[in-house]
Amino acid sequence: MGTRKTRERSARRRAVVWGAAAALALPLVVVAGGGTAEAASCNRSAGPYQRQVEKFLGRPVDGRQSAADCTAVRAFQRSHGISPAQGYAGPLTWQVMSTMLAQRAAGATPNRAGHCPVNRGRIACVDLTRQLSWIQDGSVLKYGPVPVRTGKDGTETRTGARRIYLRSIDHWSTLYNVSMPYAQFFDRGIAFHSTTKSMWNPPGSGGCVNMRPADAKAYWKLLGKGEDVYVYGRKPGT
Repeated sequence: MGTRKTRERSARRRAVVWGAAAALALPLVVVAGGGTAEAASCNRSAGPYQRQVEKFLGRPVDGRQSAADCTAVRAFQRSHGISPAQGYAGPLTWQVMSTMLAQRAAGATPNRAGHCPVNRGRIACVDLTRQLSWIQDGSVLKYGPVPVRTGKDGTETRTGARRIYLRSIDHWSTLYNVSMPYAQFFDRGIAFHSTTKSMWNPPGSGGCVNMRPADAKAYWKLLGKGEDVYVYGRKPGT
């Protein structure tokens, strides 16, 4: 009987020792696994737009994916909500960068090609191709150009001449259950309004013209009910 109790006590002690050892080892396994997962999340392969992306980010342009390249690309992807953010120089990342380059090229003359009609007084122009908007009064540029985020594939921002018919400074969308500050509606539920998302966050909005808070506020001050809006072009990817 005493021998059996001794054996049982010894077994219990061994169980405690092994349990403690397992408890100590578990965090080490989790940490190691986390590190491995983090490393694996960075794609070490060169993408089809490797050279273009390297040039855009100011990296050495050699067409080869380095650890530093991957880190830089992934930081860009994360800042604009591009998924998956693995540092791969793929089509979506280059599309976003291409749009940025087109916006920069617009400079202070966004209507150089004359696509937006500016012979009718004050008008808000929206170029879907370059994801740009600005306000003109005749030939005078009153505000912008500024980056915008328009409708995604399936909920595209419709093109054509419109007018602002409703303004709601603290609007709440019952359709999407989100806040739409400084909303100015111009086309059957489509509005200019503020958002906290990146203007280059794909795939896009539900149709509205998303703006940075400061830009949406400026549009609110410069435009009013009945003002003209002209939307043209085609958003990349739609």
